[in-house]
Amino acid sequence: MTDLLKTSLNRRTVLQAATVGAVGVSPALRALVHAQGSDAPEKKEVKIGFIPLTDCASVVMASVLGFDKKYGVTIIPTKEASWAGVRDKLVNGELDFAHVLYGLVYGVHLGTAGPKKDMAVLMSLNNNGQAITLSKALADKGAVDGPSLAKLMAKEKREYTFAGTFPTGTHAMWMHYWLAAAGINPLSGAKLITVPPPQMVANMRVGNMDGFCVGEPWNHRAIMDGIGITANTTQDIWKDHPEKVLGTSAEFVKKNPNTTRAVMMAVLEASQWIDASLSNKMKMAETVAGKAYVNTSVDAINQRILGRYQNGLGKTWDDPNHMKFFNDGAVNFPYLSDGMWFLTQHKRWGLLKDHPDYLGVAKQINQIDLYKSVASAMKINVPKDAMRTSKLMDGVVWDGKDPAKYADSFKVKA
Repeated sequence: MTDLLKTSLNRRTVLQAATVGAVGVSPALRALVHAQGSDAPEKKEVKIGFIPLTDCASVVMASVLGFDKKYGVTIIPTKEASWAGVRDKLVNGELDFAHVLYGLVYGVHLGTAGPKKDMAVLMSLNNNGQAITLSKALADKGAVDGPSLAKLMAKEKREYTFAGTFPTGTHAMWMHYWLAAAGINPLSGAKLITVPPPQMVANMRVGNMDGFCVGEPWNHRAIMDGIGITANTTQDIWKDHPEKVLGTSAEFVKKNPNTTRAVMMAVLEASQWIDASLSNKMKMAETVAGKAYVNTSVDAINQRILGRYQNGLGKTWDDPNHMKFFNDGAVNFPYLSDGMWFLTQHKRWGLLKDHPDYLGVAKQINQIDLYKSVASAMKINVPKDAMRTSKLMDGVVWDGKDPAKYADSFKVKA
């Protein structure tokens, strides 16, 4: 963290906890604090880019419900066409923040995702809630999961095409991991292409890919449209996995520490609100389904956010590990090990030629101290350890302790 930000936080955390971060504080008292210049956001209006996906919800609801105004800023949610567009606008400053792929932020920071710029992950926006969709044509031939897909691909030789949403992003990594777990090398045994999330269903409809990994509602939409089936959810790959983050440039945080903190508070409060009740989730679904946001029917969104799944082949189930936005604060902490995991996969698949300083890079990007100060002011639980342990679908355990060994341990790799 910068010295500027440390000084800012040390001087203001107590005052903020008592005033700006408290629910129901009088506008007069808050105005007095701001008038003194102690916590006034440097930038009153901020543009936050988002891609039409269910997990943009906390950014959208922070604006729609007015949580942003409570903390002295106005959020302008800005709908973007592709993750590459989000990247470019974050780098050139057209966007102040973004609902963005974890691995995209890391890719930009290291220069493996196009332009290189020092970046910041402020908080995690959601866990879980993505999926692997296979075409109905493949399902009709018996390919309904990883092992049956591998069997079909071995039997019927041709070029099989699968889509992710950005080369260093989460969906590309979930697709790579899932294929590899089934014994399919995603680099030599298949073709991987990049398609923006809202275009996935249309591209599958015309036969441009055999499968894709994307966030909701596009997997459920493929089932509703009769063109795809859900082979696996991403929570099947990694329970409570990191997904989208609130990202910005390191430069923005340095120049606008108060604005950054205010936006984090607004988005955190929206995250709490979404997960607080069934009715809130349904209201969120109605809102984000609108044309200005995801632009789909409400029924494409409102089932899977409640954990009500179907696979398109007659199977239905209730999944307790569905998309979570807050989960008593467990979702939002930017674990260092989460960021490091994406780096291990970038190394595994040749996006990084050499092992980076995994922990050092994660400490540069993930704003742990800043998040802790915001969470403390809002009385939100913070884990004691910035590393967490997870077991993925193939039984391999990730704990962040020896990332280079972990990255090199996979049989299927570049």
